[in-house]
Amino acid sequence: MKLAKLEAITLKIPFDDLYDGPRAKRRGWTEFDTLLVRVEDAEGNVGWGEAFAYSCAGAVRAALLDMVAPLVLGREIQDIPTLNRELQLALHIWGRYGITIFALSGLDIALWDLQAKRAGLSLARHLGGRNREQVPAYASLVRYAGAAQITTMIQRARTEGYTDIKLHEIDPLVIEAARAAGPDLRLTVDVNCAWSLGEAETLLARLRPLNLHWVEEPIFPPEDYDTHQALARFGVPLAAGENACTAFEFRRLIPALAYPQPSVTKIGGISEFLATLDLAEAAGKSAMPHSPYFGPGYWATLQLAANRPSIGLFEFLYVQPAAWLAPDIPLPRQGQIQIPDRPGIGFTPNPAILEQYRVN
Repeated sequence: MKLAKLEAITLKIPFDDLYDGPRAKRRGWTEFDTLLVRVEDAEGNVGWGEAFAYSCAGAVRAALLDMVAPLVLGREIQDIPTLNRELQLALHIWGRYGITIFALSGLDIALWDLQAKRAGLSLARHLGGRNREQVPAYASLVRYAGAAQITTMIQRARTEGYTDIKLHEIDPLVIEAARAAGPDLRLTVDVNCAWSLGEAETLLARLRPLNLHWVEEPIFPPEDYDTHQALARFGVPLAAGENACTAFEFRRLIPALAYPQPSVTKIGGISEFLATLDLAEAAGKSAMPHSPYFGPGYWATLQLAANRPSIGLFEFLYVQPAAWLAPDIPLPRQGQIQIPDRPGIGFTPNPAILEQYRVN
């Protein structure tokens, strides 16, 4: 396929975090920064991708248009993983990870979408087979920072059929209140690197009786493999990986974790995600992808889950956007998401929504 056009579309979409009572702290995060990547081949076929863009959309867009696009426009593309690695080599002088890989992730997803569409297959079938029709999802709650608030939100999620819930809480009192509100739930906690080593050691020992499914990124830096491995002595399963880029990083990270967590919009796209799944499967571990977004990254993760049953749970960010980019987005029902079986990743945005929330 010959790449004729590449466009980067920046969006800002407000969302509601679903809690309308008194708050323990002021709400901080209110909008999604989304960067869509649209590619078009010489025959007019279109592919869609998404680059991670939370609070960095301008920088990622600049990297995509100024650094990546000149290297791919006009090229005949057949082997996407080989192209991905070639671009990583060409761009490594500006940093192996972060903004550069976010930009490459968006392109890579768009190219796989385009290639599968040209083949007339869903991405899962294009990758070798559709091995399941649905994937279990967990409700990934934003941080509410209060016991009363988290109790309310857990009760709400339970009424919608969720049996798996993730907290983004760092206070052990709030985490303990969550467990009391859902003693039968499979509960996970994402700390977002907030604890010091001493705090992690103290709190993991305290939280062990809560029977948490995993604790995610308990310390900083998240790529401190040796410390993650050492913390396993507390008997609490650990997860990490949303901030790891490329399968090379996961080769070092996977042995230290119970659950590796690649993020398709950050790791280097579908190519690096697949390579990471190979590593996780070889180690006998189930991946728990990071997917708190609702654009092509969401749809691509679903297709990867259809193709690779080793993916355990799908992360559904438990919020309500002001608008869905694609009106037919498959949402969780009783804790399960039905996976589309349309060509490519299945994503087709509503042009009116793009126009309404487009930045500049």
